[in-house]
Amino acid sequence: MNFATDPMNSIIEIFRGWLLSLGVSSSWAQFILFVIGAGILATIPMLITLGLIWAERKLLGRIQDRLGPNRVGPWGIFQTMADMVKIFTKELITPKNADRIPYNLAPILSVAGVLALWAIIPFGISIIGVNLNVGVLYLIAVGGFGTLGFMLAGWGSNNKYALLGAFRAIAQLISYEVPMAISLLIPVMFSGSLGMADIVASQDVWYIVLSPVAALVFFIATIAEVGRSPFDLLEADSELVSGFNIEYSGLKFGMFYVADFLHAFTVSLLFTTIFLGGWRGPLAAQYPWLGFVYLLIKTVIVWFLSVLIRGSMPRIRIDQMMFFNWKVLTPLSLGLLVTTALVGKAIPAQQTALRVIGLLIMNGLLLLITNFIWRAVSSSKVRPVVTAEPYGGQTTGIKEVSS
Repeated sequence: MNFATDPMNSIIEIFRGWLLSLGVSSSWAQFILFVIGAGILATIPMLITLGLIWAERKLLGRIQDRLGPNRVGPWGIFQTMADMVKIFTKELITPKNADRIPYNLAPILSVAGVLALWAIIPFGISIIGVNLNVGVLYLIAVGGFGTLGFMLAGWGSNNKYALLGAFRAIAQLISYEVPMAISLLIPVMFSGSLGMADIVASQDVWYIVLSPVAALVFFIATIAEVGRSPFDLLEADSELVSGFNIEYSGLKFGMFYVADFLHAFTVSLLFTTIFLGGWRGPLAAQYPWLGFVYLLIKTVIVWFLSVLIRGSMPRIRIDQMMFFNWKVLTPLSLGLLVTTALVGKAIPAQQTALRVIGLLIMNGLLLLITNFIWRAVSSSKVRPVVTAEPYGGQTTGIKEVSS
């Protein structure tokens, strides 16, 4: 093993040899390496979040014709550090009649649910936390931690506004998990495996090329799962007084804040892994550190696209959001699942070019059919024009006039 080609595993083997030289048994050495690896894997995302918050605030400022952070340090790079110090020094206020166990557990679950996703992401051909053969199932299951955190936050706060905010957040998250889970079945069908490492290894052709509609559905559903614009109804402050986390302050509120920014980057990392080939690229198999660079570049591009959408699109109504999920994304993903299975049966995997063409044609047809049905349904919904009915110079009632 060469340090220049695979520095991470070289360091691991050097440290393992040092432990064994101290008389530590091989099983205990392996356990110590697992603990250290888990600690590093949990610490690095938290440190990355400091840069993500600054970068996203700067990007949103430029998109919206503002400067963004520009006072604390050059280009405002220390603004996040100042905010962190402020959050650490703020008083932790707990409502008098709050249910303390779920109230205090909610922010921990929100952060833990995001950090746990990093364990199954392959950062290189030999750089992965744990290579689960049910990685996609793990991804869907661990994603429910965030939903559970929101529910506990709303219930434990003993606040009706927090509870209403939690109800709406859970309705949104559970609804958009349906098309997201269905779209994840498409890469599973292509690779023949639920393991994330196997999905990356099987992408001789990126899955976004084989099924762009599945990639689009997954991308939209993950934006809704994170709660970013135009799906930012989780904390619609004009309607919910900040939503489920209204009763949190100090470090507890900061944990929700960190989970939000880190989750946005994590879903971009997952999108890159599942649909953009992950770490794969020229010479990435020979130099694992180069695969990590490829993965980072692709992830930053996807993350930038999500930030661009957040800074440029307005919030939609709750009924529009549910209509779009249950009457557009879910039927589209189900139709895509069936057509992908049919094309996979009709065209052997060895005929790559023919299979790509067939899948692209079916994806295009599904989009056209969905667009036609959506336009037909939208044009048939006539909203009444509401006018005031005057009586004796005063308004006494509301009259509906058909438009």
